[in-house]
Amino acid sequence: MREHRSGPGDRTRHRPHGEPPHRTREFEAFVAGAAGRLLHAATLLTAEPPTANPHARALLGAALAHTYAVWGRLRGEDPYDLARRDLAARFARTAWRHHGGRGPLAALGPQERLVVVLRLYEGVAEEQVAALLGLSEARVRAVCARSVAALRAAGRTPGREAVA
Repeated sequence: MREHRSGPGDRTRHRPHGEPPHRTREFEAFVAGAAGRLLHAATLLTAEPPTANPHARALLGAALAHTYAVWGRLRGEDPYDLARRDLAARFARTAWRHHGGRGPLAALGPQERLVVVLRLYEGVAEEQVAALLGLSEARVRAVCARSVAALRAAGRTPGREAVA
């Protein structure tokens, strides 16, 4: 949203052309409630440290921009789920950039991190993860089990408390 000065001390806020004010307020409320958790998920995916996570912030910004663009067309759809799906899809398309890192899931490859974050941190059902990633449910289970075993061998326990 832009701020415009029309005179000395007079400030008015302008919305993009044709945008209803309630849409902006609703979206701002959604971002206020969801951005922290989505940024944490993005940071886990990119395996960046929480204090220096430019790739995670870029993924989140793009996912939120897409969510805002379709905000007026959401009909009973959970905006958090939409933003999370978009975040995961963007990460999957750019996963080749995200090898290594220093975060708690850095020992895992990008696909393994994606499965662990969606299944264990976000609590997404296997069927939904499989559909999102274009994998079979058996493959999602196998990747998740292998990833958990690798994290345990490395001395890290997966789950909300370990990746938070």
